[in-house]
Formats: sequence, structure tokens, C-alpha cells
Amino acid sequence: MKFSYKFSNLIGTVYRKGNIIFSADGNSVLCPVGNKTSIYDLRNNRSLTLPVEARFNYTTLALSPNGLILIAAEEDGEVHIINLNFKNIIYRRRFNRPIKSIRFSPDGKHFALTIENAVMVYAAPGSSKRVFDPFVMERVFRSSYDDTTCLDWSSDSRVLVVGSRDMVTRVYGVVKFKNLIQYSIGTNKDTIVGAFFEENSLDLHTVSRDGTVCAWECSIDPSGLIPRKDIFKKEGKKEKHEEEEDDIPLTQEEIEEKEKQEEEKNDDKENAVKYSRCLKIYTNIHIQSENKRVIVAATEYHKKTRIMVVAFATGDFLLLDMNDKGALVHSLNVSQQVITSVAMNPTGDWIALGVSSLGQLLVWEWQSETYVLKQQGHFNNMRVVMYSPDGLNIATGGEDGKVKLWSSQSSFCFVTFSTHKGPVTGLAFTQSGRAILSSSLDGTVRACDLIRYRNFKTLTSPRPTQFSCVSVDSAGELVVAGGQDTHDIYLWSLQTGRLLEVLAGHTGPVVSLDFSKVPGSTMLVSTGWDSSLKVWDAIADTTAKESIVLLSDGVFVTFRPDGKQIAVATMDGQIQTYEPNTGKQQGSISGRPDLGAGRADADKNTAKKNLQAKCFTTLCYSSDGQYILAGGQSKNVCIYSIEEEILIKKFEITQNRSFDAMDEIINRKKMAENGINLALIEEREDRDGGQSVSIRLPGTLRGDKSTRVFRPEVSVTSLHFSPTGRSWAASSSEGLLVYSLDDDLLFDPLGLDFTSTPAGVKQKLKEKEYTTALMMALRLNMNSLKQEVIETIPMDAVKFVINDLGQIYVEGVLKFLAEIMETSPHIGLYAKWASMLVTSHGQNLKTRAPEIMTILNSLQKSLTTHHTNLSKVCSHNEYMLKYLQTQSSLHRMRQGVAKEELDVEMNGIVQSDAESEEHIEDIFNDIDAEP
Repeated sequence: MKFSYKFSNLIGTVYRKGNIIFSADGNSVLCPVGNKTSIYDLRNNRSLTLPVEARFNYTTLALSPNGLILIAAEEDGEVHIINLNFKNIIYRRRFNRPIKSIRFSPDGKHFALTIENAVMVYAAPGSSKRVFDPFVMERVFRSSYDDTTCLDWSSDSRVLVVGSRDMVTRVYGVVKFKNLIQYSIGTNKDTIVGAFFEENSLDLHTVSRDGTVCAWECSIDPSGLIPRKDIFKKEGKKEKHEEEEDDIPLTQEEIEEKEKQEEEKNDDKENAVKYSRCLKIYTNIHIQSENKRVIVAATEYHKKTRIMVVAFATGDFLLLDMNDKGALVHSLNVSQQVITSVAMNPTGDWIALGVSSLGQLLVWEWQSETYVLKQQGHFNNMRVVMYSPDGLNIATGGEDGKVKLWSSQSSFCFVTFSTHKGPVTGLAFTQSGRAILSSSLDGTVRACDLIRYRNFKTLTSPRPTQFSCVSVDSAGELVVAGGQDTHDIYLWSLQTGRLLEVLAGHTGPVVSLDFSKVPGSTMLVSTGWDSSLKVWDAIADTTAKESIVLLSDGVFVTFRPDGKQIAVATMDGQIQTYEPNTGKQQGSISGRPDLGAGRADADKNTAKKNLQAKCFTTLCYSSDGQYILAGGQSKNVCIYSIEEEILIKKFEITQNRSFDAMDEIINRKKMAENGINLALIEEREDRDGGQSVSIRLPGTLRGDKSTRVFRPEVSVTSLHFSPTGRSWAASSSEGLLVYSLDDDLLFDPLGLDFTSTPAGVKQKLKEKEYTTALMMALRLNMNSLKQEVIETIPMDAVKFVINDLGQIYVEGVLKFLAEIMETSPHIGLYAKWASMLVTSHGQNLKTRAPEIMTILNSLQKSLTTHHTNLSKVCSHNEYMLKYLQTQSSLHRMRQGVAKEELDVEMNGIVQSDAESEEHIEDIFNDIDAEP
């Protein structure tokens, strides 16, 4: 088993906070998710999380016009320049102050950012000559009396407009002009939320926090701006020879030149930039709210179509057509919470909306009034995660009582079950993968159908019980759940829904149980807070088959995939393994030192002392059963070798300092002069109406959500390996983190020699050695080269090429076909290749089915997707296809009649020719017969 697992994707957390932006082509949405950035491809229905991790949460994003450079700012003021091609950080810069807004200039040569009351303009990376520090400052504007909130560039990238909290909009010239240095626009009564230039114009639109939209007309065009000459020349003391020249009388030409300069100055004053308001709109009159004051939370303006989007704290947003003096186009409510971010794609068709409190991301096409994307994570933290038996889907259960199913291929949620009224505590798939069972603290176990997406069974106990765990046997017929308050285990039949048995024996809450996954086995294992581990036979007897006394309370228990071993995690930080039939202990792993612990801001104990109370809360065997994955109340996930009882590798799931208890030592900035921790000082509410900051209650791990700001502690609540062992998922405070074996960047030198080059592959194609060319392309692992080879091979030679391939190359071709078939238009060609591969090498593929199940499933998914799309097209165009088919048959009939007539004519011609030939022969015979 390989251990080169790397972070692959972040699922389940769609959006946290910050601004949302569209890509340069408008097909993708980039949004910050905690201390990471996710890219949602709307065309191909996929999502990707960049493998770039910051120290704090991202709050501000800006993308260059060419779509290659991403600038992301953290909440503590550190700015990262990220290369999207290589997906890594190329430079960092710390400003130590929050940054509200970042914008690239339209020409891509500069970017501006707002810090407190200042606006700083920098040269964009790669726009100037090569320098070590890409942050080359060009201009700084400091004229605001309060924090700046927004900014925008003019179309020619020479003028900036900046809005601030002092209710003033200011226009600056990035290039020094004679007739524009700074122009202030007032008359607003609240904070400026958005300020936008018109396209190819200096006209403005401003949006204030109270919902007032103003249009401002500029007195000149961008071509009327007059740049200063000799802007680097400093006016100082005159030199001696200049003073002597002043005594010389001026000539007539010099007098005329001075008069001309004075006239130019007067012209500059007359041509100075001036703004006049031409339109004022009160957008709050369109919003119906119980609150008297309606607040604008975000806004966006599309310059080409002149459509403005105004989003409110009530969850409503408006579309205003500025071509028609701000006429209302649409008014829609998408949430009951504040819309924190708005963005529009370059064509102006799609509107992206982000709701921070719900973790919701929406993309709406306003012309057709349909949703392009509608995704939402769990409202509260995740508690459990489970892979489906085929590995294509991932199920998550959260404290909000919802069960969500996520596609492991696209990373999108495709179904949500909201049947539970309490937090979900356990999940279990049936072996067929057609149903999922979930337990909850609301006293029910619900079974949901994954074909019709409905709740078809609800299992309950005779007396109300909070269920803390659930499991299902290998046949999918028996369901068990552990009671948290009754200390019993309940056994149901999934087909009938009847309660079969109540297994009693535990004297404390049952926190974990698991069925053996061996086909035909009904062995069950359970553990609880009574320091015991019990093995049951769910059918033969209602009493425990084996009862093992633990040294501490049990926290989690699981079976090995072959059913020959049990692993249990206890409160003392141990992982113990037992033989289920005899109850004999096989090994013990002391993992508490590997777990690690931090010190929260309000902790009086040190990190070393806190470590004594930590333990593993979730376990998972690898697919081969030789290793075990463990996680708990920490940021670390450990992989242990069961046979050798040693730590193999430790993963740090996050470095986000926005969570509490991430560091072992409290920062000295958080300590008072006398050494007292400032987090332990409770600030009471004063008479002036200040906000109170209360101390977190003892024992709370997720923070006090009644306060304005809370910092939850990082923890891993559930772990699960994929059926193929190629990836594993962890539900944590960050969301659902997926780690996988990334083989795309690994170099496989199998069978390589000096002739294995792209030029050599093309030469083999010319020589018609197709099998050798395909194997060389697979060794080089270049997708473009594989595609060229497969599309070049003639169809009559495909069967012979496939028969000559080895098993390792067959799997490589199948993997490539599964990937390329999702985007390629040559569906028939690749489907023919896949069919021949499976037909020719079916027996070998069947023996290696567990290893290549993911490849086969993705191939089946691609074919199913194309079949569904084509069937939809055909069903929508049924009558047109019938018409074309009828026309084709009529055309063939006409061609048949014409052919028959042609055949008759040809037969006549041939017959007449034959007659003429016979006549000529008769003539020659007569001539020969004459004497």
C-alpha cells in the first residue's frame, strides 16, 4: 500500500465568506472556502480546490484579465500571489491590516487594493521588467477620513474611483493629469458599498448602504484628460545662470509663449473634471421587510449590458436596467440571511450569489430565470462521513439533521435528505448501494432509497431513545442502532421494519457498533462508556457471545474487512485489537503522543496538560486490512501499521489559525503586561451601549454561537477509506477533506528507453506499428499523445492492437478512455475502443475488479451520461426525427424509381446495341457468302 496521499479536494463546504469572482472565460466561479480557494466549473459540472493553504481565512480575491494570476488576501492582511497554472503561491506580502477590496486594471498592468483609509496601486506581476519583489508600488492615495470599502478602474486603466465609510466617493488619476488630481463626490447619507465606472466613459454609478443608487455624469470624456509633462521634474531653487537670465528683457516671441502657457492653464481650469448627478434611485422601496431599515450588503455592475445587481441583508436582490433609468428587471429572494457577495460573468448572463451564514453558493441565469448552480453545505458541523460501496458517492451527516450525498467525481451535492429533526449520529450503506441508513438524536433510524430518493422506512424503539450509532449487515436485511440513554442495542428487519430484538448488556451509553462485512456473517461488535467491548451473534443468541473488559471507556469500534479482527479506541488514547471469536487481544497502539494538542486562547492549562485528555474518536481500516486510520480531537490524522504497531505517517489536515487551539503556545500579543491572558478577561457591556464579550463556557468545543464572533476548535469527527483504497475522506471543522493517491504527477519509467519520445511515437504511427506507438504513448503518460494515437489508428486495426496489449496497458487505456470520454465529441470511437477492450480482456479485468472498480465505474458513468443526454435530445426532437426519417425513406423511394427507369433505359440501349451487332454480323456473313 502506498502512503503518498495528498490533499485532493474539499467537499461539503461550498462557501464561507469573502467575495466571489468569475473566471476570465466566465465558465467557472472562484470563491474562498476557509483558508482555501475552490473553483466551480459550471460547464463541465466539476469543482476543484486549489492545494494552497493560508494561515488564516481568505476574505478577498482578484483575478487578472488573462486568468493566470490570482491575488488572495487573508483576514489578517497577508496577500498571496497564486499561479493558477501550477496551483502554487509564488509570492507573499504581509500588510498587517485587513484588505477590503482588490481590483486588477483592465489592461492587466496594475492592481489596486484598499487598506484602512488608503488606496495603493502596484504594478501587476509580469507586467514590468523582472524583479525579485513583484509588489512594486506605483501610487498611494490617502485622502479618506475613514476606511475605504470599494474601488473600480476606468476602461482605459488611468482613473480610479474609491468609496469609503465617510460617505464620500473619490475619483483619482492614476496617471498624473493637469485637469484631474482628485475629485470628491458627496451627498450620500451612508457608507458607499459600490462605485462603478461606465464602459469607455468617466460617468459613475454609486450605491450606498441605505439602498440609494446615484448616477453621475462627467463633464469630459477619457480623451479629454490632459497628462502632465515632465512629471519627474522637481521645482526647486533656480540656478545662478537662470537668475541672471531673468534680468535680460524678454523678446516678443518669449512674451507670446508665456501668454500661450497662461491660456493653456485657463483652458485646463475650464476643462477640469466635474460631476453632476443625473439620476437617483431608492431601491429599498422594492423590499418588504419587518425592519424599518433595509441595508445593502453587496452590489455589482455589468458595464457592457448596464445591468446592476443590488443585494440586501434580507436575502433579496434586485436587477436594475440602467439603460432605462434604473427600471426594475427582477426582484428575487434566495435566502433569509444576508447575501454577502455578488458577481457577474463577463457576458452578463449569470449572477453568482454567496450567503456566508448558510454556506450557500448560487449561480442564477436571470434571462431564463433558472439556477445554473445551487449548492449548500451543512449549516453546522459534519459528524459522520461514509463512502458508497462503489466509491462514486460520499454521504455526510451533520448537526443540522441533514444527510447529503456528494459525487466523488464532480464534488457536487446531488441530493439532500431533510427527514431528521435532530443531529445525525451515524450512517451506513447497504451492500448493494441502493439504500442508506442514518441514525439521529431525534430517536429514529431512517432508510432512504437512492434510486427514487425518498425515505421508505422509519425505524423507532418502543420507548423514545436517542440513537448514537447505526450499522447494517452484509446482506442488507438487519439494522442495528445503539441507544445513548437506554444503554440497549435495537435490532430491526429492514424489509418489514419490525423490531426483532433488544440486546441488553451494556451498563452505559452505547457509542459505537459495527457489523461484520463478511458475506453471510451476522456477527456484531459494540462498545460504550461502561469500559466494555461485546461481541454478539445477531441471529443465534440475544446474549453477548464475548464480553471483554477494557481499561477505559470505549469510544469507537470497527471490524476489519475480512472480519477476523476488531479495533477499538478508548478514552486513554489507546487503539487495541482483538480476535472476535476468542476475545484474545492481538495488539495495542499508544497513539496519544501522536495525536497532538494545542492550547486555546482561554485555556489555563498548557498544551502538554491538555494532551492527557485527548483520544482517538474515529477509526477506519484500509482496504487490505493491514493499516488503520485514526483521528480525533486534534488537527492530525495518523496511519498505523497494525502488525508492527508503529506510526507510518501523520497528516495535518489544516493550518488555519482562524480555529482555536491550533498553537501550543499562546501568542505574546494576546497577553497583558502582567502575564494575564486577555481572553480570560470578560468585557461587560458599558453604559454607552458597547458590545459585551463573554467567556466561553467550560467544556464547549465549538464555541459559543450566541456571541458575535466565535472560534471553534479543529477536530476530526469521522474517517472512511474508499472501497478501492485510492483515497480517504475526513469530516472535520474545515469540511469534508479528501486525500487521494495522485498518480498523474508520478513518472513511471516502465519499459522506457531512448526511443520513447513524442517524435518516436509519431514515427511509429507513420510506419503503421500501432501497438508499439500506443504502448510508448502510455509509458510517456501524455494525454495529448494518447489521444492522437488512438484517433489515428484505423478501425479495422483496433481489434489486433487491443489483443496485443498487456494487462498493465489495458488498464491505462481504460483509465484514459474514462477521462477523455467526458469531454470528447468522438463518443462512438471511444465507446468502440472500450467495448473491444472489455470484450477481449474481460476475464483478466474481472479478477482485478477491486483494483480497477473506480475506472470501470467512471467509464460506466461517462457512457450513462452520454446516453442520458442523447436520449433527452432525441425525446425533445421526436417529431423532427420522424419527419427526417420519412423524408429519407421518400428520397430513397424516389431514387429507387429513378434507378428502375434508368435500368430500363440501359436495358433498352443494351438490347438495341445487341440487335445492331447481330445485324452487322449478318451483313458480314452475307458478304463472306457472296462469290
